[in-house]
This record gives sequence, structure tokens and C-alpha cells, in this order.
Amino acid sequence: MHALARWLFRLAGLVGLGYVALLVWVWRVSREDQRQPADAIVVLGAAQYNGRPSPVLRARLNHAIRLYREGMAPVIVVTGGVAPGDVISEAAAGHRYLLAKAIPDSAVVIRPEGRTTDASMAAVGRWARQRDLGTILLVSDAFHMGRLRLEARRYRLQAYTSPAPASPIAPGSGLEWTYLALEAFKVPVAWLRRWW
Repeated sequence: MHALARWLFRLAGLVGLGYVALLVWVWRVSREDQRQPADAIVVLGAAQYNGRPSPVLRARLNHAIRLYREGMAPVIVVTGGVAPGDVISEAAAGHRYLLAKAIPDSAVVIRPEGRTTDASMAAVGRWARQRDLGTILLVSDAFHMGRLRLEARRYRLQAYTSPAPASPIAPGSGLEWTYLALEAFKVPVAWLRRWW
């Protein structure tokens, strides 16, 4: 019994060390802004309220607008499906917001498929391959950047990440460590899905 207890203790220690290593990696990647010219800026969806973007989604959209106006890409792709009880998708709410901020309709692409990061990235991957695009610039919250990079590789996208600095979940906010801790659990799943 003592041998089994020692083995379980060592296993728990290895799992704990692995989790800490993932948490450090997620934190490190969250601090990197890879902004550079790309074929498209892709905004990951977040909650919206009857067509009004939540503060998190608004921060992502505002950051995409800045990147677009800096000439980082000729189009902004908005993603995100319809949540239970909603009548409009996150992507459609993002589209409306961008138009209200004087982004030309011709410069906005709507990808309303899916309610998860994986489903959104799959939709973006299909769209990018159909147009033979080379690079995309992903916009989301800082805590999300590491998993986004893994999901982009899964769909054979050459992606760079640029976190939204004004998000309520921005680095240094009270919520940040909760989200970083959750992401450290999600990253291994995203990595494993690359082989499915």
C-alpha cells in the first residue's frame, strides 16, 4: 500500500508541476502583442445583449478598429454564434457595431457559426482556405491568446495574436487570474485536438 501511495503522490506532483508550467506559458503568451500586417483581422466573439456588444466584446471590436485603421489588414472578420435565448449572433452584433463606427460594410466579414472558440476557428479556417489567405491577426482577451494560437495551428492558419488592452479582463484586472487558471486547463484539450 505504501508503494501505491508513493506512486500516487509522485503522479499528483507531476500533474501539479505540469499545470503550473501551463499556467506560466498561458500568462507569458498573454503578455505578447504580435500585431503585424495580415490578410485579415479576426475578432473572437463574446456576449452581446440584444445586439449591443458586452464590455468584453466592445473592447475586442475597438481594438480591431484600431488595428484596421493602422492598416494592419483590409478586412475585419467577426465571429460568434447565437446563444440560447438570443435572436442575434455575436458576429451580427459585432458587424452592427463596426458599421456604426464607420468601418465600411465591404471591409467586414461575418462568420456566425459556432458558440465555442473551436467552432469559430473552424469557420475562420474554412473561410481563409477558400480565399487562399496567408495570415490572420487574432483579436481577443489576453488570457485567450495561447489557446487561440493552438486552435489556429489545428486549422492550418498562420496566425498572430493581439490582445484587446481595454477589456474588463485585461492584464492586471481582478478577473485575470481566474481566466488564466481556467485556460491552463483548456490548453491541453486544445493541444490534443490537433491530433484528432
